[in-house]
Amino acid sequence: MSRTPLISGNWKMHLNHLEAIQLCQKLSYELARHRYDQVEVSLHPPFIDLRSCQTVIDADRLEFKLGAQNCHDQSKGAYTGEVSPSMLAKLDVSYVIVGHSERRALFNETDEFIAAKAAAVAKAGMTPIVCVGETLEERESGQAAAVVTTQLRGSLAKLTKASFETLVVAYEPVWAIGTGRNASPEDAQDMCATARNVIDDIRQGAGEHVRIQYGGSVKPANAHELLRQTDIDGALVGGASLDAVQFARIVHAAT
Repeated sequence: MSRTPLISGNWKMHLNHLEAIQLCQKLSYELARHRYDQVEVSLHPPFIDLRSCQTVIDADRLEFKLGAQNCHDQSKGAYTGEVSPSMLAKLDVSYVIVGHSERRALFNETDEFIAAKAAAVAKAGMTPIVCVGETLEERESGQAAAVVTTQLRGSLAKLTKASFETLVVAYEPVWAIGTGRNASPEDAQDMCATARNVIDDIRQGAGEHVRIQYGGSVKPANAHELLRQTDIDGALVGGASLDAVQFARIVHAAT
């Protein structure tokens, strides 16, 4: 089954709203030089930049999907500092990253909480990008597949059958995020294939159409080899997504 590649730029805690607008415009210019109608692109700015990016995307008719980096699992309430899925949906957000390793490690998010957030994102009419991945210690001790399997089973536990129709999973080995190291194309393929089998076991038939991204120091130099792997359907890009030229080259590699 053909799966449209999804290249997502996770800007993390970078760029104020003026810089975010500039990056959207620069990226549009760079991508206009290539054909990318066979690739889907989502941009995930910080919360305070979402409205500005939405405005420029709409006004200039840019071919990007707007994404968010996180959300709460509740639609409203006394959760100081949090943002709800319904708020994001009103800003025409299409994709929401949940369960990123930084959220798991720095903010102690559990599989159960991530599952609740993924279900809330889907219920609000958006698509969750559910992140999984092992640490270096877990990989070196031979536990990578077991860790990813456990994270997937826990993090996808509350999704409905319909939610699996659009679900995106991002495999990001923790040891490769922001380190300059990355899994070999063969290792990335092996883990993404494992993830696909687990997804199919959770929801029979879902494995063939759920898109699985690879993330972890994705750059123009390694994007082509990674994206040509059978079970890798896109990339979740961190640092390189802050540079319009580099990110455009990664998008182009997906074509």
